Amino acid sequence: MKAGVLAIAAAIVVGVSARQNHAERRHAHELFHNARGLKGTGVYGTGKVTGTGKHHSPEETCGCTTIYTTITGEGTLYFPPPPATSVPPPPSSSAAPPTSTTTKSVVIVSTSPPVVPTPLATTCPTPGVYTIPATTITLTSSTTVCAATSTALSSGSNTYGGVTTVVSTKTTVVCPYATVSTSEGVVTSVISTTTYVCPSAGTYTIAPLTTSVSTSTVLVYPTPATYAPGTYTQAEVVTTITETNYVVVCPFTSPAPVPTSSAAPVVVSVAPPASTSVYVAPPASTSAAAPAKTSSSNSGSLGSSGNQWAITYSPYTSAGGCKGAADVLVDVTLIAASGFKAVRIYSTDCSGLVNVGTACKALGLRIILGVFISETGISGAQQQVTDIISWGQFGMVDLVVIGNEAVFNGHCTAAALAGFISECKTKFAAAGYSGPCTTTEPLNTWQANTGALCGAVDVVGANIHPFFNSGISASDAGSFVASQLQIVDGLCPGKTGINLETGWPSQGSCNGAACPGKSEQATAIKGITAAVGGKSVMFSFTNDPWKPAGEFGCEQYWGAVHLFSS
Repeated sequence: MKAGVLAIAAAIVVGVSARQNHAERRHAHELFHNARGLKGTGVYGTGKVTGTGKHHSPEETCGCTTIYTTITGEGTLYFPPPPATSVPPPPSSSAAPPTSTTTKSVVIVSTSPPVVPTPLATTCPTPGVYTIPATTITLTSSTTVCAATSTALSSGSNTYGGVTTVVSTKTTVVCPYATVSTSEGVVTSVISTTTYVCPSAGTYTIAPLTTSVSTSTVLVYPTPATYAPGTYTQAEVVTTITETNYVVVCPFTSPAPVPTSSAAPVVVSVAPPASTSVYVAPPASTSAAAPAKTSSSNSGSLGSSGNQWAITYSPYTSAGGCKGAADVLVDVTLIAASGFKAVRIYSTDCSGLVNVGTACKALGLRIILGVFISETGISGAQQQVTDIISWGQFGMVDLVVIGNEAVFNGHCTAAALAGFISECKTKFAAAGYSGPCTTTEPLNTWQANTGALCGAVDVVGANIHPFFNSGISASDAGSFVASQLQIVDGLCPGKTGINLETGWPSQGSCNGAACPGKSEQATAIKGITAAVGGKSVMFSFTNDPWKPAGEFGCEQYWGAVHLFSS
């Protein structure tokens, strides 16, 4: 494809409905809508200045002299959209995937040779078997193009993007940055260059953008993506398509350094038809192929060595319906860009295994799988076990969580849950999964049922929510969660404790000293992250407007990914 803007094709709906009663689960989260028609307001220096530098407001431009230069010119700074190739439909004789041993009619996709290794998106208009040829690109010098990334915006004025640089002395910085220009109603992303004079040691953000929104949303905006010299390859992909207007995204792999933009390798770039699905082809393996259904047990090393590990996610719209694959890809891209290493999903509904799994695989994220036990009890959860075994991508699974507060909610007894966990472990092991399994309950439920549950789990999973303890304020949330996790760690001798759900609401009414609010949420999350972020799953990706308000009117307002977004 040609160098260009990679715009995410969001708001693409696949005709899949949510399973009945899924809205009663403790899931995340509402649909974030991409903002449209947003423009940057120019270039200025911002950021917190460290060292001997001072902190300046944007209006003061850090006391610097900024030379603003926008370089234009055909072929150099204008990057037309990549050829999200819409291929001709297969011959009528192969309009549907072959179901017998008769000869398959295959469509060979013809594409324009790309000049940078941005992911190749191909639209398959009708069902059939498609072959996307292998492609090799060699770059002889570093190349910077417009890619796409995303960030969560809160209502009001927001500053985002830009290039952050740290200097140890007075320095003049010349750097490329991505921005947008409008000509005759056409909005185009371009690479421009700015010369910025940093007057002293410190951290500076160069060429950020500013916009105002009326409600919380997710914005997709251009960002520079730099490709190092080297040879990039995209292996041949042969795939059977069973839907109309299906998008196949083929990433490039290379021993050379990857693009600096973490979002670029998985961005979907198509002119969306009325109904589209997205499939991200796995990168070509550089080693011998391994069986698909494999896993390595890492129960002793669950979590992150740093202060950020995982966040909960569910593929639901704001109304409680199912998100399509493209929307899930946008969400998971934001999760990855926010620094998380893993995603926790609660069940298999809404094609979560396929859509979330595909997005996580493309972005290099791990998955914490869930088998949800609702009011239908253990018998009603059996199909999820079958779904997971059929999916079988155990190599990217860190943990399977069987039940989420099922005993606390009265959906089963502790003894019955322990039996079900053991049954699941046997079935998953036979299917190729050798990783850990657990359940998750509040601490008091665990303390009352250690005799029944400890023998069944590999690690001890608890949901630790400081807000529901009336004596804990937002400023005490971190120390409280740390003390509770220490108790969890000692419940089952020889088995590690992990915090599988924790957070703080941004709206609602007070529970004693525990008061919700945006600043309170930021304080609490910062404290939890600093104290036990590497062993905690943050709750949740975004708000849940489909949920009932709950006792303190807060159940819809736990979305927190924006607190981690740059």
